[in-house]
Amino acid sequence: MIPYFRYTFIPLGPVHIQVWGLMVATGIVVATLVGRREAKRRGLDPDAFVDLATWIMISALVFARLFHVFVYEPAAYLAAPLRIFKVWEGGMSSFGGFFGAAVGALYYARKRKLRFLAYADAACYAFPLGYGIGRIGCFLIHDHPGTLSHSLLAVRYPGGARLDHGLLLSLTGFAIFAVFYVLNRRRIARGEAFGRFLPLLMVSYGAVRFVLDFYRAYDLPGSDVRYAGLTPAQYGSLLLIAGGAWLLAGMRKAGRART
Repeated sequence: MIPYFRYTFIPLGPVHIQVWGLMVATGIVVATLVGRREAKRRGLDPDAFVDLATWIMISALVFARLFHVFVYEPAAYLAAPLRIFKVWEGGMSSFGGFFGAAVGALYYARKRKLRFLAYADAACYAFPLGYGIGRIGCFLIHDHPGTLSHSLLAVRYPGGARLDHGLLLSLTGFAIFAVFYVLNRRRIARGEAFGRFLPLLMVSYGAVRFVLDFYRAYDLPGSDVRYAGLTPAQYGSLLLIAGGAWLLAGMRKAGRART
């Protein structure tokens, strides 16, 4: 098992750098650089990709906060509305971020008349790597404890060993990126313009997240809210899987039509 440790900030004189924010920012930068390189390799405008990534990041952060406020803790924030702006206290929803990212990407692509699927494919190729790095921050502060477990990946929390979803989701991101890296090499070898990383990301992440959320803690203060026995992320996962499957079917149909 993994020993319990908690790093919330890095002291630099009078300044305390929040570990979670640092890892999320690092993940965003790494994913943007990898995506920019991939976009350039595919003959896309790398500067337009960075602009697109900026819109995605801003929109994702805004929607991640709003989704958390209105879905996870609506009563608490209605009682103290000004807390909505206290983002340093934590409270972000990854699925709210996904929705926001889609809104920002579609808006900017339409505004700049970019080939959305081509740029989205490069972005989705790089995203799991950045996600894996960002989720390390969740693991270091242990803000997503799971159920009690004797697994080798369990963390020795005070009061009993538990799964840690920051760690599990970080590993998920790295695993998906490793698969995408192999698929991308094959795409390059075959001379294909772009792959199917958008729907593959939706299906793979959605399926893993749906299963993992059954192992989120439900017996601790602050445990995720459930609606009809499922977390909001699980409902989001089902939408991701359905949307990804629909996109894959459409791409395959279009591919057969061209041959």
